[in-house]
Amino acid sequence: MEKKRKIKKLDKTQIYFILKGIFVGLLTGVIVSLFRLSIEKSGDFIREIYVSSRDHPVYLVFIALFSVLAAVFVGYLIKSEPDIKGSGIPQVEGQLQGELSMNWFAVLWKKFIGGVLSVGAGLFLGREGPSIQLGAAIGQGTGRLFHSPSSEEKILISSGASSGLAAAFNAPIAGLLFVLEEIHHSFSPLVWLTSFASAITANFVSLYFFGLRPVLYLGDLPSLPLKYYGSLVILGIFLGVLGFVYQKVLLALPFFYDKLPLPSYLHGLVPFLLVIPVGYFWPGTLGGGNPIVLNLGHPSLPIMMIVGLLVLRFVFSMVSYGSGLPGGIFLPILTLGALIGCLFGKIMVLYFGMDPVYIKDFVVIAMAGYFTAIGKAPLTAIILVTEMVGSLNHLMPLGLAALVAYIMNDLLGGNPIYESLLERLLGGTKVAALKGAKTTFDFPVTAESSLDGLMVRDFNWPKNMLLTTIRRGNKEILTHGDTIMNVGDILVILTDESNLSTIKQEITARSSITSMKQSF
Repeated sequence: MEKKRKIKKLDKTQIYFILKGIFVGLLTGVIVSLFRLSIEKSGDFIREIYVSSRDHPVYLVFIALFSVLAAVFVGYLIKSEPDIKGSGIPQVEGQLQGELSMNWFAVLWKKFIGGVLSVGAGLFLGREGPSIQLGAAIGQGTGRLFHSPSSEEKILISSGASSGLAAAFNAPIAGLLFVLEEIHHSFSPLVWLTSFASAITANFVSLYFFGLRPVLYLGDLPSLPLKYYGSLVILGIFLGVLGFVYQKVLLALPFFYDKLPLPSYLHGLVPFLLVIPVGYFWPGTLGGGNPIVLNLGHPSLPIMMIVGLLVLRFVFSMVSYGSGLPGGIFLPILTLGALIGCLFGKIMVLYFGMDPVYIKDFVVIAMAGYFTAIGKAPLTAIILVTEMVGSLNHLMPLGLAALVAYIMNDLLGGNPIYESLLERLLGGTKVAALKGAKTTFDFPVTAESSLDGLMVRDFNWPKNMLLTTIRRGNKEILTHGDTIMNVGDILVILTDESNLSTIKQEITARSSITSMKQSF
């Protein structure tokens, strides 16, 4: 009888979180869809102005004036709320690790306006990072609205981040995987259920705004013949190397910007002004890169044009993101990957006799491989690209290229870009969490963990924490010294907000099989 009551109570808890996830997804879907719509309309308008400026050069004066005013205005938004800088994903990760605290409402409206002005002006930035932070802010606001405890608020922030990516790209499964693989690095049932409900809801709202057509629909794509799979290994190696270069250059950008005779919040003046000649000569290249990807794969594209676009997109995406303006790197990374894939496919056609119809296959495959090399989140990359192009024909080649790119980047010493950006952010802005504020977090017992089969009392637990319960399937187990932990268990641990990140790292280090072997 007691067992039945526990199961019923847990079911109610799950339904409670699912309903809150739907609420967060609904709000995020509306806000992010309006954000996305504003960027698209602004981008279309600015491209028309650049095209018209060829007949009416005076328009360039108005564009320059607007660029200066927009850069200064966004700069002051950044000065008043530094947490809106960049994509926002490192800030969200910092929040969930207890390293950063956010003013959710200020982040929400300032990120929205700053993102529309920056991405909508044609800078080589993406909408997805800001969308994730907007969703996280809505999740945090929802937690405050319902007076949720810290642990529940973190689940709602996660669900908001998931729904933000889902609405930005019409990719709900990728939104869910991004939260689990990139942000949490673990599987928690409550996080999974809440984030999935939120992502599906936000995606439904986004589909209402933008229709059912996938964001990067390239038409019917043929399956890549097995005889070309060997070339995917070579492509994966190149993607891993180029991804490593991207990581190193991106992380080195503050060094160059700090040499400018401008305060950091006005660094945005540089890309806002440099984009003017780009927009005048090549208006079609402006923005995150959707139109470029949609036009790739044509056999008539000359190699020098592809190389020129690749260099332009790489350099100016660095200039744009390095300034700290509110904007992401998801879509710019995917665009660079698509260009690399198009170039590789073109070489295969010219020198190895490949049928030109397969160029688009390499465009799609390279997007996932390049994103994997930079973000070190292969599952997210594979599913994201699959949902964005609307084709299931490429899961095997996507997986092969992503795996090779991941291994290559790892051999070179590359780290996940968002973790590296968070480390750099915390280097100067680490905020102590509210002392005395308690929180719980989930720690999974994985197959490679030494916790499997171990009694609770036999593990060397860190100080300043308490193992409260173990979730095993649909059961919640109150722990005592001789409770045995198994693979698949979720350990619910209580600690101070200020200790959360340290406790996680210590348990991970002490429970790794490698560290156990070394101790012997």
